[in-house]
Amino acid sequence: MTTIYGVTIILLLLSSFKNPLKTKKALKIAFHKFKKVLHPFLMMLIGTSLALAVIPEAWIEQTLMGSKLSAVVVGSLLGSIVMMPGFVAFPLASILKESGVSYGVIAAFTTTLMMVGVLTYPVEKVYLGLKMTLLRNGISYFIALITALVIALAFGEVWL
Repeated sequence: MTTIYGVTIILLLLSSFKNPLKTKKALKIAFHKFKKVLHPFLMMLIGTSLALAVIPEAWIEQTLMGSKLSAVVVGSLLGSIVMMPGFVAFPLASILKESGVSYGVIAAFTTTLMMVGVLTYPVEKVYLGLKMTLLRNGISYFIALITALVIALAFGEVWL
C-alpha cells in the first residue's frame, strides 16, 4: 500500500510541475467527489460493523449446517448483507468448514460475501447508478448460486 501512495504522490508532483492549474482543478474535482461519497461510505462501514457485531458466529455456523438447499439460500442471503475482501472471507470459510458446514453452503456464503453487497448499495448507486447497481448485484447473486451448485455437485453433496 505504501508503494501506491508513493507512486501517487510522485505522479501528483509531476503533474503539478507540468500544469499547476490543471492539477489544482483535478484535485478540486476529486475532493468534491470524495465529499459526495463520504456519507454513503461511512454508513456502509457502520452498517457492516453493526451486522458483524450483532450476528454471532455460533448462530451463523448453526444456521449454515447441513447441505440442504435451504442452508445454501440462507448462506447466500447472509453473505449478501455485507461485502468483504477475500483475505477476510477465506479464513471465515475455513472456520465454517471446521464447524461442519458443507462446501456448497460455504461456496454460496463466501461468493456472495465477496460479490454481492446490500450494505454497499448506497456507495455503488452513487458511482454506477441505480440500474447498473441492481444489475451487478443480481448477476453476482446468480453467479454465486451457480458456483454453489457446481461446488456441491463436485463434492457429492445433495441438496434434497
